[in-house]
Formats: sequence, structure tokens, C-alpha cells
Amino acid sequence: MITAVSARRRYVLIMFLTWLPAGLYTAPLVLLLLARGLDLGAIAAIGAVYSVTIVALELPTGGLSDVLGRRPVLAASAVAGLAGLALLGLTGAVWLLVASAVLRGVARALSSGPAEAWYVDAVHAAQGRDADLGPGLARGGMAASAALGIGVLAGGVIPFLWPDTPSAGGLAVPVLLAAVFELVLLLVVVFAMPESRGPRPGFGAVLRGVPATVATGLRLAGRDHVLVRVLLVAAATGTGLAVIELLTPAWMAVLSGGAGRGVLAYAMVAAIGFAADAAGSALGVPLTRWLGSPGRAACAGTVLAALALGGLAGTAALAGWLGVVAAGAAYLLMFLGLGAAVAPVGRLLHDRVEAAERATVLSVQSLLLQLGAAAGSVALGALAAAYGPGPAFAGSGLLLGVAALTLWGLPRRRDVRARALLLRHVGPRIPARDRPREDRIPRS
Repeated sequence: MITAVSARRRYVLIMFLTWLPAGLYTAPLVLLLLARGLDLGAIAAIGAVYSVTIVALELPTGGLSDVLGRRPVLAASAVAGLAGLALLGLTGAVWLLVASAVLRGVARALSSGPAEAWYVDAVHAAQGRDADLGPGLARGGMAASAALGIGVLAGGVIPFLWPDTPSAGGLAVPVLLAAVFELVLLLVVVFAMPESRGPRPGFGAVLRGVPATVATGLRLAGRDHVLVRVLLVAAATGTGLAVIELLTPAWMAVLSGGAGRGVLAYAMVAAIGFAADAAGSALGVPLTRWLGSPGRAACAGTVLAALALGGLAGTAALAGWLGVVAAGAAYLLMFLGLGAAVAPVGRLLHDRVEAAERATVLSVQSLLLQLGAAAGSVALGALAAAYGPGPAFAGSGLLLGVAALTLWGLPRRRDVRARALLLRHVGPRIPARDRPREDRIPRS
């Protein structure tokens, strides 16, 4: 059995490698596709294929992780990501780019939850259910934010260092580098993410077990009052993130006086956000100790993010680089708050679920964040088109603030008797022959 400290170090490394490829290829993606002859409509359609794939597979892949195991699912994610990025970096055929989008969507869906679920299972196996998960979850969040920040900056700079910068060749280099890191992730998962070597369920057992696991996870997520509030905050957070991702690039171009300057301004503001998110993740554990409960800490961090969104609404009245600086300050506070909420929210969630449904509930959380983002893009995007970015930022901030307040009084520990009563009515349970093992961490 690995120690809790060893599990934390491996989890941090896996989180960094999981998110570094996304950061690397995000910056040059649109320009690369434009250089290969696609128009913005085709690029948007490929992006839609990627998003639809994630939404369609989010829950089934979470259930697959709970039934089949964390390591094989995360390894499959790395393989799919490697194949998708290789296609994206090497081909210009539209149907192959669509295949790349599907593979990248599969990879994203498969990676939603297994690493965090594995870490929690490992710590519980080493130290029991009362182990403090906060420090590890916080460091995992810091690693993810750092990977995104480093990746975005590197992905933006590398094409300028390449001899054929104007061509697709230079723009493809960060994408191919991202594929290399997917290979590194695969090796780390296979050799540094131990799970027990007991018998795996057969194909038929997996087909029977995944739907039952998903159904149980959904019923639990919908009936447990703590999980309902945590998931509500996830949806509201998705709305806020979608609004800033949709509106900020064009807004920066207006404030800075041109598209070229706008790209630079947005890159600077985004980098500030990623750095603040990493710093906020480090504050989650001490904030929980200071306020006395993870519910209060999660509420405080999320309220700060909501207030920062309101601040972004205020900066919409500013012009020039003063507006850019003010927006950067609001970004800093927003992502500082969201980062500080990562560990407390994780503690609230993991204290309400067992190993057998952990990845499924994490997938529900991720799915609601994405659905909130989709709804926010449509509704608040229309509001911004009609009245400007200010009302859209203010509306998303109000929604996030109201959702955050529901977390204030939440307890950390679950009521075991209430949990048993809940599961009695949740049913149907997974057949005994298909039920995933409670502890997949080797004990010797």
C-alpha cells in the first residue's frame, strides 16, 4: 500500500500532465486551423463536435471508472488524447480534424474524475475515512492551474520561435509537443498509479455495471442536500467562466485599440487568472481552518469570485489600458476565489460519497459545469449583444453569489445512518458479481 504522501505526489504530477497538453494546444488552435484553410464556421463546427462528445460521454465514462478502475480509464484517456493531438498536428483534412475533435473529447471525458477519485481512495486506504484530503486536493488544483498557465504561455510563444512562423508548421509545434506530454502521462499512469491486481470484471459485467453505477450516482447526487448545493455551485461557476471566455477577448481588443493588442492583452489577463487560481488553491486549506468548516471556506471563496464578476461589470465603463488593468485585477480576484474554493468543495463532495460512486459523482459535477457554461453562453451572450458586457458580467456574478451562499452552513461529515437510509431507497443496487471493489489500492 502506498502512503498518503506518495499518493499526493503522484496525484499532483498526474494533474499537471493531464492539463499541460490542453494549455499547449489551446493558444495556437484557431490560428492553426485558419492556416490550413478552414473558415471560422468550420472551426466552430469542429469545436461543437468536441463539446458534444464530452457532454455525451461524461457520465458513462465516470461510471466506467467506478466499475473498471481508475488507472485503465485514465490510461485510455491518455491514448485518446495522444491520437487526437497527433491528428490535429499532422493533418489538414476536415474529416480527420473532426476525428481529432472526437478523440480529444473522449480523452477529456475519460479524464474527468479518475485521478481525483484514485487519490481519495488511496488516502482513505492509507489513513482511513477521517484523513484530511484538503492539502492534496489543493495541490492538485495548483498543479492543474500551473500547467494551464505554463502551457498557454508556451503555446503562444513557441510558434514565434519556429522558423516558419507564418505557416501551419510553426503553429503545429505546440500541438505535437502536447501529444508528447500525453505519452508521458500514459507512462506515468501505467507505472506510477498502482491499483490492486485482483480480477477485473468481464465485458458483460462492465456493460451491466456502468448503467447501474451511473443511475445510483445520479440518484445520490439528486437526493443528498450537500451534493445538490455543491452541484448547483458547479453549474453557476460554469456560467461565470463561459461569460468571461466568450466576452473578454473581444472586449480586450476594444479596450486596447486593436485585434493585435487585444490578443496580447487577453494573454496577459488570462495568465494572471491562471496564476491567481494556483495561489488560491494554496489558500483553500488555511481558509478552511480559519473559518472552521469547508462549507464556509467554499462559500467565502465563491462569493469573492462573484464579487469580482461584479467588478468586471464595473470595469466595462472604463476605456483604454486603464480598463485592461482593472479587468486584470478583477480576473485576479475571481480566480483567486475560485481556486480557494477547490479544496473545501472537494472535501464536501468526497465526504458524501463512497469509492463505488466517486468518479460518477465527479462526472456529474463536471457535466453540470459544462451545461451551466452552455446555458450562460447562450443567455448571457444574447444579453451582452443587446446591452453590452456589463450586464452579462453582473448577471453571472449575481447567479454565482446566490449559489455560493447555500454552502455556508454545510457540515463536513455525513450522517452514516441517514446515508444508509438514503441508499435503501436509492436502488437498484449493482449486482454483487458486478459491484466495484471498495478499495482498489494494493495493501501489500
